[in-house]
Amino acid sequence: MELSGKVAVVTGGACGIGQALCRRFAHEAAAVVVVSDVDEERGLETAADIGGIFVRCDVSNENDIQSLTQRVLDQFGRIDLFVSNAGITAPGGVEVPDDRWQQLWQVNLMAHVYAARAVVPGMLEQGSGWLLQVSSAAGLLTEIGSAAYTVTKHAAVALAEWLSIRYRRQGIGVSCLCPAGVSTDFLNLEDPVHQFLHCSSVTPEHVAECVIAGLKEERFLIITHEQVEEFFRYRTEDYDRWLHNFSRIQEKLERAKDRQSSAVTQEPPL
Repeated sequence: MELSGKVAVVTGGACGIGQALCRRFAHEAAAVVVVSDVDEERGLETAADIGGIFVRCDVSNENDIQSLTQRVLDQFGRIDLFVSNAGITAPGGVEVPDDRWQQLWQVNLMAHVYAARAVVPGMLEQGSGWLLQVSSAAGLLTEIGSAAYTVTKHAAVALAEWLSIRYRRQGIGVSCLCPAGVSTDFLNLEDPVHQFLHCSSVTPEHVAECVIAGLKEERFLIITHEQVEEFFRYRTEDYDRWLHNFSRIQEKLERAKDRQSSAVTQEPPL
């Protein structure tokens, strides 16, 4: 999959990984890069910087994704690469309220479903196309600090697998991007889990380089951290031991969190 001369659409393209992908695609001489986001100000700035166009889209709303797709098809006649990148998180376990779980389902999973519904028919008609589904290392392993994020990212990986199996012999390629910690606003450095991820974090530009390499090699799984690949392989070799080791990490993070709370409560008054 070469970007030169292609029409690429990136959701969540106004900042972070999405913005880095937009910039890298433009550098690869894509015919046009469509920056899509709910953040109009930053989205317009990104599009102007790379000579692309901006289309506002709330990916949790299927009508918005249909409108985005139709606008691109009307203006450029095709979509060669659709990147489902937008994502959100919520700290906590199963106690997280239903409405928050539903928000994560809509953005982290159903947005990928909506995108496939919108773009696959056109890709089948033109006989080619590529879907880049942005999941997370949490979709291959787990994210100890967020049950909803982990579950929805696992679901995103499963959907990407299904799409790859279903359409690869019909000219449509699928890649699934699974980064661990990335130095963006997504990392909350007050959270012990995110502090742990920050220790091995990479830049959004590094992620974009990995994506370009993965697309050129037409790989399904694009991993940005060597340790994620190692942990993923280990998981398949000894599942129970892998679970046990991750529970130890959970225990260490809980102790770190308790120390932080204790330090705050013991601070003398001003």
